[in-house]
Amino acid sequence: MDNINKWNADKYNKHADFVSNLAFPVLELLNPQENENILDLGCGDGTLAAEIIKCKSKVIAVDLSDSMVEKTKERGIEAFVMSATQLTFVNEFDAVFSNAVLHWVKDADASIKEISKSLNDNGRFIAEFGGYGNIKFLTDAMQEVFNRHEEFGNFNNPWIFPKDSEYKQLLQDNGFNVEYIELIPRPTKIDDIRNWLDIFANGIISHLTKEQQNQFKEEVRAILKPKIYSKKDGWVADYVRLRLKAYKTKNSKKE
Repeated sequence: MDNINKWNADKYNKHADFVSNLAFPVLELLNPQENENILDLGCGDGTLAAEIIKCKSKVIAVDLSDSMVEKTKERGIEAFVMSATQLTFVNEFDAVFSNAVLHWVKDADASIKEISKSLNDNGRFIAEFGGYGNIKFLTDAMQEVFNRHEEFGNFNNPWIFPKDSEYKQLLQDNGFNVEYIELIPRPTKIDDIRNWLDIFANGIISHLTKEQQNQFKEEVRAILKPKIYSKKDGWVADYVRLRLKAYKTKNSKKE
């Protein structure tokens, strides 16, 4: 089943701007310097790439979404449609920066190898993405709805949410020195769970009819309302982020 998510940059900017707004601690961890060459891996609409450029760094941005890359180019940023597991750069960057992307990459080992290949010796890899326990209420609710409806087929979870220890080992196995890695619970306000599903889970239900898709969203919403909604705070998604800083060692394998 093809469950590739389809990204609409305008809808993303309207309903999911929290992704970029909450990323400034990761930018601080990156600490971009003047004239550094930095790769923004999974740039989205280019919001964070533009922030990095303010520090007088040189940025190349890549994303798997045509829509997102076009939005990034509209900001005057050099951007390309490219996969995290098929980067074309070799020993080119002082840093690779990635926010809210790598939980979409099922082959974590392949993406780490590509990141290593793209970095100069001693180049740094700064990232934040979904970690162990991320959106557990949401994924459990989606699974429950699929279980109720045999006609929907199987629930194909598009994400990986690794433990910090697991991801640290992968980094070390690929020649990285891990300076910092941490799982950070970060409950996150969203405007409505239907909008979240439209943006982040559309690939999961792309094979369903429009009527079935609406049924799916309504049933997921009903399951989640007593768990992650309150009159005081509205909808609060159970996010857990994995944040890290690692350096490529000089003897890293170049594959």
